Amino acid sequence: MTKFFTSARLLIHTGIGALALMLTSQAQADGMVPDTSVVIVNEADGETSVSVTNTDPGLSLLHVTIEDIPEDSEALVFVTPPLARVEASKTQLVRFILQSEKPLLTQRLKRVIFEGIPQGKSPLQPGHARVGVTVRQNLPLLLHPAGLALNRTPWTDLQWSLKDDQLTVRNDTPYVVRLAQEVQLMPAATQAMLPKTYVLPGEHISVPAPAGAATQVRFQPATVYGFSAPAYDAPISP
Repeated sequence: MTKFFTSARLLIHTGIGALALMLTSQAQADGMVPDTSVVIVNEADGETSVSVTNTDPGLSLLHVTIEDIPEDSEALVFVTPPLARVEASKTQLVRFILQSEKPLLTQRLKRVIFEGIPQGKSPLQPGHARVGVTVRQNLPLLLHPAGLALNRTPWTDLQWSLKDDQLTVRNDTPYVVRLAQEVQLMPAATQAMLPKTYVLPGEHISVPAPAGAATQVRFQPATVYGFSAPAYDAPISP
């Protein structure tokens, strides 16, 4: 059997189920696993820390990067260390430090990527193939203003309206609302699709909706830590 080595990357998002890699050859997975599903930086504290564990059987480099969402490119937080050597089964503490020059008025959303870069491989055994898999954990990074009360159900304050076969959702709250893209117009249970999985403070989004009368919209919200909450029915304004 020909000896070979293939590298691949799996992008894992919070709220998406485990991704199975089915291979006929020997598989080897490398990855850095943070101890949270969402990184939250409270402005009142100025920073937060996350412990990241190296699940690879050998030494890996932990590379941490912060990505802006398309709607918000302002540099508000930095990470230290952005690059660190982490032995197998060991953990690395990563700090996220707020650097906003002005007080936050609303919650702000970024993304953070934890990536493990393996440093060296054990020799292949004769007659075996090996597939290397680098796993990237892509998590939400939420910045929370000082003095803003905790709201565990911000989706209840979204405003929905339907006009000229356009469904509009408006977020007049200071909270980031996360939800599934697919929504249902009730009582007919026809479907509409949002362009993304979050609605930012002050944002309104309009999408095509099936023609017909609808009095409610049913959607699947997510908690601040990305777990699915029970489906919620919100009224549709004329």
